[in-house]
Formats: sequence, structure tokens, C-alpha cells
Amino acid sequence: MSLLDDDFLLTTPMAKKLFHDHAEKMPIIDFHCHLDPKEIYENKNYKNISRIWINEGSFGDHYKWRLMRANGVPEELITGDGDDYQKFLAWAGTIEKALGNPLFEWTHLELRRFFGINDVFNTKTAPAIWEKANQLLATEDFKPRNLIKRSNVQVVCTTDDPASDLKYHKLLKEDEAENGFKVLPAMRPDKAFNLTTDGYGDYLDQLGAVSGKKITSFKSLVGALRQRFEYFESLGGHLSDHGLNFFHFVKASDDELNDIIDKARHNKKLTKTEVDQYQTMLVEALMHLNKEFNWTMQFHMNVIRNANKPMFKSFGADGGFDSMGTQPDLAQEFMKLLMDAQEQNEIPKMIIYSLNPNDWMQLATGMGDFQQDGVQKLQLGAAWWFNDTFDGMKRQLTIMAEQSLLPNFVGMLTDSRSFLSYPRHEYFRRVLCNVIGEWAERGQAPDDEDYLGKIVEDISYNNAHDQFHFFDKD
Repeated sequence: MSLLDDDFLLTTPMAKKLFHDHAEKMPIIDFHCHLDPKEIYENKNYKNISRIWINEGSFGDHYKWRLMRANGVPEELITGDGDDYQKFLAWAGTIEKALGNPLFEWTHLELRRFFGINDVFNTKTAPAIWEKANQLLATEDFKPRNLIKRSNVQVVCTTDDPASDLKYHKLLKEDEAENGFKVLPAMRPDKAFNLTTDGYGDYLDQLGAVSGKKITSFKSLVGALRQRFEYFESLGGHLSDHGLNFFHFVKASDDELNDIIDKARHNKKLTKTEVDQYQTMLVEALMHLNKEFNWTMQFHMNVIRNANKPMFKSFGADGGFDSMGTQPDLAQEFMKLLMDAQEQNEIPKMIIYSLNPNDWMQLATGMGDFQQDGVQKLQLGAAWWFNDTFDGMKRQLTIMAEQSLLPNFVGMLTDSRSFLSYPRHEYFRRVLCNVIGEWAERGQAPDDEDYLGKIVEDISYNNAHDQFHFFDKD
């Protein structure tokens, strides 16, 4: 078998049928990514492949940056102002050592699917690949909007602060028919949670200004966020996303919350209990809003952020200095939240991701305690970030199947900052088809292509289409 041939990852006849006749043709709904809507709107060609692959200014692929650092590449050729071609060669020297890492397969998939380059990427082939890729990147087909269209993407959901004016989403909405895809905002209110960071008070003032509500209390903060829900929904928003790196459930009264906000505004030291109280009650308030607006609420949890403090100070967030968290009681604390919310009938649709796979079984079984009011209201999210691998995907799919109903799963997302990342959906679909194909091969599933093919099509596209209501007003 050659590298990434037509049947790679597909080890049974049924798996091959499921992928080639069912999964492969389905459109993509990319309901969580970090693409910049400004880049989509401006629709400019990239100068060269280093700019789209490694970094364009401070914006780039921290997956690649981590591997390059591990290979001894100087920062000048990663996030610095080094020569683009030398950065590309440094990435080639890194990827030829990345056997077994998902980036090895993703990189080669991107070369094949977008550039028609089937060579193995290494330092020997890099010069010719540089020339061919750059020639193609200068063409109309390689502008951001066409890269999205060529990937059969119907919806792109970006990640947006509640205070954003969503200027480029409004402009892109005017071009929707011509583009052939939607670019929709998904609200990520992390700055409202981070009351111990510098600038929290300034952020509340900014949020108050755009919402037309002066934020002087917890109630007025929630009122401002509610106005932003209305605004996001007016531009097609139907999801929120929350980076709760760690979570401890501690309730608080309105008076206590008002005191906490006042202390944070005046840069007074907060206790851990006060931080937990504020975050708990803000999550509950946002659960109420998500349910009221019939949105789906995503949680990304158990992450150690910005562990390398000197690099964080010089570079900032999202530089490749995050890792898997180890909060041992995360699932238990999250279940306390669900129990309390259920008493008030305030559980919205949810997708819950943990970066630590040790949480997955606990979360999956716990969510089963609260499955009411609709199909698969609570879901274990796709294998995320460091788990976005062949084995990680199989593990997540298996847990979803064993502890719930896999055919209801809303499937894959890129979680990416790159317009070349859509082959990750293909990779996921191949893993999905192989898992189900192996079940059929072993007699654990019927040898029925129509039945299994429908499941594959639903997970690849139909379930996300139905869950998120992106097309209800079309």
C-alpha cells in the first residue's frame, strides 16, 4: 500500500464502501474553527506556502510550531521574521521526522488534495514543492473563498468575542449567495470569565458600550450578554463556546457576585472560592441564555494554558505553549453543574470536550443522566486537539457508541486557523468508516450498506445540519 492511497485507513470491504460511496461525498459543516473572517472577506492570495502553512504575522499554526521547536528550529524560523523559504525548509526537515504524528498525514493530505502534489514531503523534495505550490497559490483558485468552496464547505463558524462588532460577518452575509457558503459567528465569552486578568474592568466597559448597557452588577453583565446573543443571532449565530480550562462548582448570591465584580474592577486580590463562584454562576446564566435562544453550548475543558511563562510574555496566547490538564474531579464538578441546572430546567443543548481523555468515560456516562428534550441533547465532543489522532478518534467514537448513540453524533470540526485544514474532515470520516466497517467484519454490526451508509452520512453532515439550524431561514 502506498502512502495515503485511495483506501488508506480503510481495512475492510465495508469500510471502503462506506467511505467512497457515502462519507466522501457529504458536504462539510465546520462548526468550530479559528479562521479570521477578515481574511475570508478580503480574499487575498497568500504570498507563498509558508504564509498559509506556518505563519502570517502572529497568526499561524501552533501545531506545527510545537514540532518545529522540538526539532531544534530557532524561533526566528517559526514565529519570527526569518526568511519564508528557510521556514519552509525547516518545516520539511521537521515533517520528515514526524512519522506517526497526525501532522505527517495532514501535511501530505493537504499537498495532495489542494495542490495535486503526491511526492513525499522532505528536505529533498521541498524545493520543487515550494515552486509548484507557490505558482498555484498565486491563482484565483487559491484565494481563501475558493479554498473553502473547493472543500465542499457549506458553513464556517468562527470564534468571536461577545464585544465584537462582527463587521466582516455582516459583509460576508451580503456575499453569501455568490460565495456558496455561510460564515457565521460563534460566541466565545472567555474574557468575561477571566476576572483575574489585567484589563477585566476595561473589558466590561467595552462590552457595556457595544451592548448599550452599563455594567455595574452581575445582573447587568448578564443583560449585556443577552443583548449580544440577540446580535449574534441576527447574523446567523447558533452556537457558543467556552474555554473552561478547569471548573469547580460553587454557588453564590447576587450580592456576593456584585462584590466579586467590584473587587475585580478595582484590581483587588480574589480568593479561589470567589473566582469559582463567579465562574459557576456565569456558566449557569449562559446556560439559561443558550437554552432561551435554542443554541448549542460547547465546553472545552481541562487545559493547562500558557505553561511557558517567558514565551507567553514575549509571544502571547495561542503560541503552542498549552498542554493537557489533569483536574481529577472535573467530570464530578461538571455533573454538579448539570444537577443544579436540571432542577431549574436550564440545560441547553451541549457538546462537551475534554483535552484529557481520562474524563471521557465519566462525562459520557454522566451526560446520560440528563438526556431529555430532544435527540442527543448532550454530546461528548469529537477527539480534540492533542487527541485529534487516529487512536484518539477511535477511542472517542468507541466511547460514544458504548455509552450513548453513535448515530446521533454531530461529528467533526477543524478547530483550525488554516484554510488548508479541511482534509481533517476526510481523515475523521475514514476513521469513522473503518471503525464501523470493522464492526461489520467481526459480526458486531449487520453487513447492510444502506443501514450503515445512512449512519455515516448522518455523522458526516446530516446531524450537524439538523442540530444547529443554520438553514432554517433559507
